[in-house]
Amino acid sequence: MKNLKERAIKIHETLLEAFGEPIWRTPLPAIDELVSTILSQNTNDVNRDRGFDALRAKFPSWEAVRDAKAEDVMDAIRPAGLANQKGPRIQQVLRAITEERGVLDLEFLAELPVEEARAWLTKFNGVGPKTAAIVLCFSLNMPAFPVDTHIYRVSGRIGLRPEKMNVEQAHPYLESIFPPETYYAAHLNIIRLGREICGARKPNCPQCPIIKLCEYIKKNDEVNDDDDDAL
Repeated sequence: MKNLKERAIKIHETLLEAFGEPIWRTPLPAIDELVSTILSQNTNDVNRDRGFDALRAKFPSWEAVRDAKAEDVMDAIRPAGLANQKGPRIQQVLRAITEERGVLDLEFLAELPVEEARAWLTKFNGVGPKTAAIVLCFSLNMPAFPVDTHIYRVSGRIGLRPEKMNVEQAHPYLESIFPPETYYAAHLNIIRLGREICGARKPNCPQCPIIKLCEYIKKNDEVNDDDDDAL
């Protein structure tokens, strides 16, 4: 594990050199980020933002979203896709938070230990480890490492996690090998690597800044060497 942690830090530092210090969009209040992240499920950032902006334009407050007719919420978020699932999910979460807290405000989570805050969020239907981690990391500046599709794929391919580990297990695992102070930048830069270079179908290895730290390229080189020896 010690060598893996050292390698994780080296990967983080190398991506910083290649991509620079990443800056995400202006942080949203935690309740806004929660809704935005639910909208992001199974869609891209552009459609997520279109759905979120349409929802905010149609309703003056989250209380109004919570209390609206389900059809009106679904119509507003249709650009984000899967509106018939996401609309009721958003309303259910808003109602559950109101029932427990009395108000639609999640800023209190920043005062809790991170695992307690994570457990509080994930008890709601539709709020999984990734959604909770995004709210904690980006809105509340808490040490959580969100694992999206890109990070899950890239971390498995380059050998940062066991290949058979599922995405839920990958959250605590990657948090254990990266130092907490690197979570924000490492998360964003690995996503960028996955989008621009380490694609799902075919990684562009010659352009990869971490090629010397990658297990995938080592395995493929070994296969090629074995093929050459067989000739």
